[in-house]
Amino acid sequence: MEAAAAVAMAEQVVADLREKCETPAALLREVASSMAHEMGAGLEKEGGSRVKMLLSYVDKLPTGREEGLFYGLDLGGTNFRVLRVQLGGNEKHVVNRESREVSIPPQLMSGSSSDLFGFIASELAKFVADEEKCDNISNGKKRELGFTFSFPVKQRSVASGTLVKWTKAFSIDDAVGEDVVAELQTAMEKQGLDMHVAALINDAVGTLAGARYYDKDVVAGVIFGTGTNAAYVEKANAIPKWEGELPNSGDMVINMEWGNFCSSHLPVTEYDQELDEESLNPGEQIYEKLMSGMYLGEIVRRVLLKISLHSSIFGNIDHTKLKTHFVLRTPHISAMHHDETPDLKIVAEKLEENLEITSTSLETRKLVVEVCDIVARRAARLAAAGLAGILKRLGRDCNAQEQRSVIAIDGGLFEHYTKFHECLESTLGELLGEEASKSVAVKHADDGSGIGAALIAASQSQYRNVE
Repeated sequence: MEAAAAVAMAEQVVADLREKCETPAALLREVASSMAHEMGAGLEKEGGSRVKMLLSYVDKLPTGREEGLFYGLDLGGTNFRVLRVQLGGNEKHVVNRESREVSIPPQLMSGSSSDLFGFIASELAKFVADEEKCDNISNGKKRELGFTFSFPVKQRSVASGTLVKWTKAFSIDDAVGEDVVAELQTAMEKQGLDMHVAALINDAVGTLAGARYYDKDVVAGVIFGTGTNAAYVEKANAIPKWEGELPNSGDMVINMEWGNFCSSHLPVTEYDQELDEESLNPGEQIYEKLMSGMYLGEIVRRVLLKISLHSSIFGNIDHTKLKTHFVLRTPHISAMHHDETPDLKIVAEKLEENLEITSTSLETRKLVVEVCDIVARRAARLAAAGLAGILKRLGRDCNAQEQRSVIAIDGGLFEHYTKFHECLESTLGELLGEEASKSVAVKHADDGSGIGAALIAASQSQYRNVE
């Protein structure tokens, strides 16, 4: 195939991709409406929607007035973190915080439940042993811990929940169906650790709590990282599936599990369909597969593979690497997308390092950047539509009232992929319109899941002064 024909073939693949990934504002408004509708359906009855809308049983978020010493434990991946915060009440907020990150030995990730929780409790006990160094007057109170556990859990109360299934690299069969708080509590007792688990939350709820502590206008906490999820504050009387007494606060934090959202309006391509069919959970988490950090690099890899099979612009290459699933990660596509060198040197490096594609022309490298741009822009615009859906559900998507609405976001995709978060923010502005966007702010909430757990332990504290 001569060069000009090869380039034309490659450009055709990219043009088709661009067309299939288009997200005009009208389409995104449909996605937002569909999200708001699914939220309502999920609150109506158990199993009413693909968006699960789980009750978190957190009815009191931190106010900034909490005082005392509280602990957080954050388990969501191959590391876990323990953290201690000293809260000084109204004016002082967080007086002191210390944290420690611990790697989980790989054999414990597929061993037994008691081994994993035993290891976590022993590390927690070591961390607590250092506490004597800080100024702590416990007056005989039990230490209180907030536990962020970022795996699917069927929550029973604010401090109990059974593990539905492991995700990521974990597979500890005897923990499935068990109450993870009881497992941790037992392991802590074996260590002689006198500590009470005050709350079980996930990272989205933690992000919401951590940001709400500093700013009372925060209405939602959202994660855009390896995966994606959102939690927000709902009126308790607007939850038909809620059985039992309504909380005094009148509020309930909902863990949406929105990664499983699906709608006919989502712009799905052949690459997305194949990725889904070959995934560990076909037909599940469709929204997440279009826009979370775990999948963006993989979508780009699939497009580049098609280009290389239909044209010779990458030269005569060995396809082994290019055919390897997940060999291209989102940080690689971010680096290529942000490459500002005149000859796109970083793109050349990433293609060589990860895909063994050498000697590309500048024209070819520009095409690769365009593929990254199309995939990341679609992700960011769909993410913005999800946020608009939450605001719509809350009646905060048009500026009828003068209230401020803040959405707190955490996760590596939002934090490190500049073009993703810039596009997300500008798209949200486009969807809300000039007037309404004046009262909506998106802010990066760093480390929601760690500090959020400790802050929820404080707001749920059994020793809290009755106000």
